Amino acid sequence: MAQSNIHHWLALKMVPRLAVHKKLALVDSFGLVALFSSSKLHRSKLTSANNLTSNQLSAFHQPDWLLIDEIIKASHVCNSQIITFDDDSYPQQLKEIYDPPLVLFVKGNKGLLNNMQIAVVGSRGATVNGRENAMHIAQQLSLYGLVITSGLALGIDAAAHKGALITEKSTIAVVATGLDKVYPARHKPLVAQILACQGAIVSEFVPGTSPKAGHFPKRNRIISGLSKGVLVVEAALQSGSLITARCALEQNREVFSVPSGIHNPQAKGCHWLIKQGAKLVEEAADIIEELNIDKQTELHLTQELQLFTKRKQIITKKNSQNDLCKDVLLASVGLEVTPIDQVASRSKLPIDEVVTRLTLLELKGLIASVPGGYLRVQSCSK
Repeated sequence: MAQSNIHHWLALKMVPRLAVHKKLALVDSFGLVALFSSSKLHRSKLTSANNLTSNQLSAFHQPDWLLIDEIIKASHVCNSQIITFDDDSYPQQLKEIYDPPLVLFVKGNKGLLNNMQIAVVGSRGATVNGRENAMHIAQQLSLYGLVITSGLALGIDAAAHKGALITEKSTIAVVATGLDKVYPARHKPLVAQILACQGAIVSEFVPGTSPKAGHFPKRNRIISGLSKGVLVVEAALQSGSLITARCALEQNREVFSVPSGIHNPQAKGCHWLIKQGAKLVEEAADIIEELNIDKQTELHLTQELQLFTKRKQIITKKNSQNDLCKDVLLASVGLEVTPIDQVASRSKLPIDEVVTRLTLLELKGLIASVPGGYLRVQSCSK
């Protein structure tokens, strides 16, 4: 693709307060390069026909080419590629949405963008059960040949990416910053692992962009737009994951939801989605069936699933504990009934020590002994 084409798409991206569909309509009417022509005739046609503001007209008539050059250089410096709307590498699935980004910045394997994807999203403050469910289902979906797409956030997002990586499959992280930054910073090793496994980091934000609250909903529409469907693993009623689910519905994508215990506050959003018609998911096969995807890896699935437990060791102890509460034993007891042997397995503590410490936690009112094991009665985030 010609360098000038990238320049002009970036110039179009920088036209202020003009909806994407209107920008694309102008491209259809005038042609991309002609939009930025300095001829008087062109200026007259653009001004008279399109009800543009003075700021918008100025952006067409006098683009900041120096700034655009700086953006392109900054993209090269952070080893990212610029994919414009008319590029063959631009994801076709994303072109279907109402407001597709005109320009994408991509680190890693851009060819992955046109592979079939499933988004896996959920709470940053996810429970142990939630993270395990996200990792396990993402791992299964990867074995069926789907690319796992998520937002690199703490909690469910990170677990979904790791689930794909355990199977040595590629995953896509869509972020709300420039690609010269990693947010949250603790996920720098995860980003490195994604790129090492031929995955991709994607953003519509220019290099140098810091995370801001308004960026995350914009990022969410890309996560859902790239995907055939969105799986919500854990989400409170006031959750950004529900924004992603809403985007999916608006984009005519499938919405899936994993149920949990009725006392788990992180399950309220998932249960609400199920009440609204989202498909209840207990395992990857529920999604595969709904999407009518051929089970091309079915013959090898059982063998590969057995690798899941072994490959858990690939994830370092430091990364696996990043999201845990200070009390590793309390963090090992879920908001659903957790058998004592599972508590011991998660906490990596001797069974006799587990029994003693569980009793102390029960006396403090943090957990309750119930038939089949223990139940956490207070969120470890409090």
